[in-house]
Amino acid sequence: MLEKLEEISKRFEEVGNLMVQPDIMSDMENYTRLSKEYKELEKIVTQFKVFRDVIEHIKSAKEVLETEKDPDFRELAKSEIEELQPKKEQLEEHIKQMLIPKDPTDSKNAILEIRAGAGGDEASIFAGDLLRMYEKFCETHHWKMTISDFVEGTAGGFSKVVASIEGPEVYGTLKYESGVHRVQRVPATETQGRVHTSAASVVVLPEMDDVAVDLDLNDVRRDEFCSSGPGGQSVNTTYSAIRLTHIPTGVVVQCQDQKSKLKNYDKALKELKSRLYAMEVRRHNEEIGAERKSMIGSGDRSDKIRTYNYPQGRVTDHRIGMSVHNLPSVMDGDIMPFIDELRIAENTEKMKEGVE
Repeated sequence: MLEKLEEISKRFEEVGNLMVQPDIMSDMENYTRLSKEYKELEKIVTQFKVFRDVIEHIKSAKEVLETEKDPDFRELAKSEIEELQPKKEQLEEHIKQMLIPKDPTDSKNAILEIRAGAGGDEASIFAGDLLRMYEKFCETHHWKMTISDFVEGTAGGFSKVVASIEGPEVYGTLKYESGVHRVQRVPATETQGRVHTSAASVVVLPEMDDVAVDLDLNDVRRDEFCSSGPGGQSVNTTYSAIRLTHIPTGVVVQCQDQKSKLKNYDKALKELKSRLYAMEVRRHNEEIGAERKSMIGSGDRSDKIRTYNYPQGRVTDHRIGMSVHNLPSVMDGDIMPFIDELRIAENTEKMKEGVE
């Protein structure tokens, strides 16, 4: 690991020198790329310097134990080793996690889809609650969420809602939310006070660009229709809403949140590419038979990941066995503790599998 850290340290210095070169500074695209790399390397190099200092101090203290006769000096050296050894182990563990290669899609924007599952009207209401939870979470992170498509539930909420989310590291953060979310509570329509169990599925996809997905537009059928807003009101009377159908796979997406037909088409095309990318990744993993059984699951709707128990005020994430008793805060967007623990669990799993 030390050799790898030395290489990273050299690359950090190299990137720093490149960034002050006039030809690089005048090339904004190249400068931005190097600046991003510099910031990522800086985090590792900073920890490496601390780690290296700790190793040197432990080494010096051990030399004192081997050569020094004075009992007071020997006791000081022994005390220093006992103090620094746990710190060395903690730093080593932290750096190992930092060295795990990031998924290149983590930095991308995301497409969020929520669908009501079992539970009838209550499932649709819960889907609406989940949307509000993610809206609050996005506000906290200063991300922009835009609803692109929806089908309202008959008693409130949504039977389906799709949104695009823009900001730094959106997909890398929200990808852990994919799966089935289950709610246990007394529905407003329940007259006998019985607790019902309902569910909604969440799918988070990275927003893909033209380079990542090879899409032949001849395979895409485009339909136009009038868009409408929540509550049934008409957004506009022109055929600005767009529905795209990928004929070979049957994948259908639509967008109706913009008044511009061109903007709706652009957003729908991005969503279509994201869904086709996800299908291709799944197919590839099945073919090579090497899909990691990750803590975060496959993102499939059959994976029950979290339960929101209202009578007990408890939220449980089943993937890591983590429960909290602050359900109101969670429904107000406080889901980062779950995401942090899931990220740690995933990185730990990668290290066990020998990810370099």
